[in-house]
Amino acid sequence: MKMISKGALFGAVSMVAASFGYSAQAADVTLNFAHVDPAEWTTSKKGAASQVFKNIVEAESGGRIEVALFPAGALGGETDLLQNTQDGTLAMSMVSGPFSKVCPEAAVLDIPYVFPNANVAWNVLDGGFGDELAAHCLEKTGLRTLAYGETGFRNFTNSKRTVAEPKDMDGLKIRVMTVPLFVEMVKALGGEPTPIPWPEVPTALTTGTVDGQENPISVIYANKFYEMQKYLTLDRHVYGTDFIVINEAVYQGLSEADQALLRRAAGVASNVGRAIQQFNSAEGVAKLAAEGMEVTTPTAEQLKAFRDAAQPAVISWLSGQIDAEWIEKLQKAVSEAEASM
Repeated sequence: MKMISKGALFGAVSMVAASFGYSAQAADVTLNFAHVDPAEWTTSKKGAASQVFKNIVEAESGGRIEVALFPAGALGGETDLLQNTQDGTLAMSMVSGPFSKVCPEAAVLDIPYVFPNANVAWNVLDGGFGDELAAHCLEKTGLRTLAYGETGFRNFTNSKRTVAEPKDMDGLKIRVMTVPLFVEMVKALGGEPTPIPWPEVPTALTTGTVDGQENPISVIYANKFYEMQKYLTLDRHVYGTDFIVINEAVYQGLSEADQALLRRAAGVASNVGRAIQQFNSAEGVAKLAAEGMEVTTPTAEQLKAFRDAAQPAVISWLSGQIDAEWIEKLQKAVSEAEASM
């Protein structure tokens, strides 16, 4: 298969924006759309997705709808963005992990090792299960999920030793997000989970407050964690999902045609973001190795050991937080997606 260059990919993205012509005019509606990633499309899946969404909506609406982008945390962290989108002071946002704080059932997507690959994840999220979860979260939060994007598979890094199976995690202090599910996962694998807010992570790694952390490849590379971490384990324990959400009152204030436009644009945008994330993840592994990281890819048997250690403990904990029916629905959807491929 021929590798697509970033230049060619940029050309394809640009064509999406250029395929609809319109003359400039005053907008009837302005949608403020915020996220916490950089705006630069080649390194940021949210940056790429939001820019494509803006281009399509503004072009196809003939300029009647303006999308004002606020990247790089300009309007706050993801928890802030969710709250502001719920109360309507912000029309739209693109968020990941913290979405489960307002819709706990979304945490099922973070069950460790539930998605064997990205194709299965896309099939599940873009199919019946994704629709049902979106409808449930809309009723619960007043936030309509227009599409699901990708943060990417998360992997462990550490400064102490090679980690190829769960026993290698014993005693390692691992920084996790301030999300209980991740605490339970690392604990089940034998590590010592240490919740630390994102801005404090580089200092915690540099000072040895923690031995390691877990994030998608693109995040590990962009933040130069290779300068503080020697070992990378490609265990792909959690598939991180992005949610492109809009305040329901804002959405209902649009015509049916414009609502359809937003859904269509979000669908394209999510796929562009996924492509950027996949490209940077594949390229990033080689870059991290070139920076001196030791990269370990667990065997199928070793991955099964990770899954067998982490998944039951997390499912047991999660069953006490949400209706276990959601866990069963996801597992069924994953099985059906695997069988269809």
